[in-house]
Amino acid sequence: MEAIYDDHLLKPQAAWGAVFSMALCVAVLIASEFMPVSLLTPIAGDLGITEGRAGQAISVSGFFAVVTSLFVADLVKHIDRKHVLLAFSLLLVLSGLIVTVAPTYAVLMIGRALLGIAIGGFWSMSTAIVMRLVPEQAVPKGLAMINAGNAIAATISAPLGSLLGDLVGWRGAFFLVVPLALLALVWQWIGMPSLPPRGRKRPGNVFTLLKRRQVALGMASIFLLFMGQFALFTYLRPFLEIVTGVSVSALSLLLLVMGLAGVAGTWTIGHLLTRRLYSLVIAIPLVMALLAAGMVAFGSSSIAVAALLTGWGFFGTAAPVGWGTWLSRTLRDDAEAGGGLQVAIIQLAITLGAAVGGLLFDALGWWSAFALAAILLLGSAIAAAAAAHDHERNAA
Repeated sequence: MEAIYDDHLLKPQAAWGAVFSMALCVAVLIASEFMPVSLLTPIAGDLGITEGRAGQAISVSGFFAVVTSLFVADLVKHIDRKHVLLAFSLLLVLSGLIVTVAPTYAVLMIGRALLGIAIGGFWSMSTAIVMRLVPEQAVPKGLAMINAGNAIAATISAPLGSLLGDLVGWRGAFFLVVPLALLALVWQWIGMPSLPPRGRKRPGNVFTLLKRRQVALGMASIFLLFMGQFALFTYLRPFLEIVTGVSVSALSLLLLVMGLAGVAGTWTIGHLLTRRLYSLVIAIPLVMALLAAGMVAFGSSSIAVAALLTGWGFFGTAAPVGWGTWLSRTLRDDAEAGGGLQVAIIQLAITLGAAVGGLLFDALGWWSAFALAAILLLGSAIAAAAAAHDHERNAA
């Protein structure tokens, strides 16, 4: 942390207001990203396209997020990071406005592409910027705050989008995120200290970071974690409706409970990360693998599934905080490039997990996607254990 100091104690003071402004921006980004999930039908009807084409509004934002995350660190290396975040927040506002008034499918996709750039850039730089806003020992808490915004938005975006779509139409639903985006923009403008570039030499290609054994093992664990998580999570609704046999209202309640458990998990685990980093990044996917296996074994029991999903939300939502803390320690001098690589790997893992899980779901049945998730999550725990061993060996 370098921006704010207590002159009497000569100790860096945490800029928590700036961290909260980032958490708000992340919440609006994630809500904007997933809101189309519950609005595909009215979007398709209004623009005269199929629901499948309307669904590409989610895919295009993901694609641009990956591309941006890989190149943003090099592109903005000479620019004050405060101005960079303000630019991404402004893109979020513009995206909301463009989508709201989009007269055609092409204009809608332009708005969603701008959102993808904002998502990829903001997420890529978030860990590195938190590292500069708060003292080192408070970084896990700062990352937990940002991830709590993510968890809340991911929980409410689809049901809120559906509700707002019924009340004010799909365009009104997208427009209502614009004031929140403007609030985040103004808050960052006022509360974010200047964060000038540090002038450190950066790798020309972020993939060169994978030459470091610790980075390669950590990123492998992250990839397997998110691939396993979304091989299961993507198909949770049909599992709950067909196998567990819950009603639509019970389904919404279960998803809400899982989201609230995720918020609790980010705070709880965020406080434990300072001293138990590697133990937690090993334990989280291991527990999630057991939970996935439990859903295969007890999928027809609503009580058992409710308990398992609560655990899934608690541990799964907290996982990014653990790996964000790992990134802040392992790539202390290359956190921006490392953040870009991490975001790209996560987006690729989510895409592959959903795709492969879907193929298995259709070919062999729901249990096969859940079994795949358990296997991948177990692999993530093994890779994390290897990273822990490598860390201990280098520290010795």
